[in-house]
Amino acid sequence: MNIDVTFDFTTDTPKYWDNFWNDRILGGGGADPDAVSKTLQKYHQYLWSKSLPNGENMSLSSGKGSNYLTWENFRFGSDSILASFRYVRYRKMMEAVASAVPNYKEYIEEFIHRTYTIGGSIIFPKQNSINRARGVNPFIKDRWDLTLECIRKYYKNEHSPLYETLIMNKEFFDLFVDFKGYVDFFFLHDCVSEDYQSVIFWIGDGDLSKNPMPKTVDEYLLWIEKQLEFVTKRNKRIDMAVNQK
Repeated sequence: MNIDVTFDFTTDTPKYWDNFWNDRILGGGGADPDAVSKTLQKYHQYLWSKSLPNGENMSLSSGKGSNYLTWENFRFGSDSILASFRYVRYRKMMEAVASAVPNYKEYIEEFIHRTYTIGGSIIFPKQNSINRARGVNPFIKDRWDLTLECIRKYYKNEHSPLYETLIMNKEFFDLFVDFKGYVDFFFLHDCVSEDYQSVIFWIGDGDLSKNPMPKTVDEYLLWIEKQLEFVTKRNKRIDMAVNQK
């Protein structure tokens, strides 16, 4: 099986783009590709059914609803790890971005098309949801770079805003043995330093005690730019590992 790293999962998510710009600033898809896209589910099943760092072999089965992907006693869901922060509580910033960016709607749509490729997605256990925890935590707010920093700290037994949730997922993280094993398994090399000792932060300095949202239009645009650089590199890594081996 080949993985098309350019495939846009919104294209097989029914009604995703219908009335998308009813809210001319925030927009909003009619369905969630993480739950609905059959191609995304198939790609996840194929990509992550492989040898684990702990020596086991993960062989995922696909299903519906809470059984989206299963293996042994694990139930996994898909998570889009990149974010444009088009939230009601962030409207003032998005209005400033819309005023500063020519063709704002095209700018947002391009981001969505490029980040809803396989390089922008990962799987997490549905139990003790890491996906939900990172979205609602006021010091993470869906930022993948900060989420990964929390995972790095977990493997060093250091506290972070997500520590309690990660501890509840110990059985999952044990599959990868250590932080390097987790990074290697999920093709996350472009998020970390060469020695795996630090995470590369896309904006800011990684201070987990501050509001993590972009504070200015320039910082927001940098945030988008860094995410697009990452998804391009990760897609290339996946393509090389899967399609050109």
